Amino acid sequence: MKFDELKKEVKSLPFDALRLDCDNNFEAVIMKEELDQLIIRLEKFFGSPVFPAKEKVPFQIRQIIDGFGGVLPGQTLYFFNQGKDVIFSMLWPWKDGQRTTIKIIKKE
Repeated sequence: MKFDELKKEVKSLPFDALRLDCDNNFEAVIMKEELDQLIIRLEKFFGSPVFPAKEKVPFQIRQIIDGFGGVLPGQTLYFFNQGKDVIFSMLWPWKDGQRTTIKIIKKE
């Protein structure tokens, strides 16, 4: 599955807000009720998250994601790297416990 296909699958879910939708970057806010369906779609593409995980996030991955806000405890990072294409997704839960910001980014 390519970036566009992943984005299309994710966009089939209802969002509270769509913030950005361009060629290589997608950002939206999803409600708690839809989060499980989002995670199913992300894990179908990425597999298990690289953060949180037992191991630290490798330095090379941190260098890439830090330019897009990085991840902190309580947040989630999915990462895919094949050849020159790097695709990752970050989930940032809100303090209200009801919303989560999702970012999906393709970096070439």
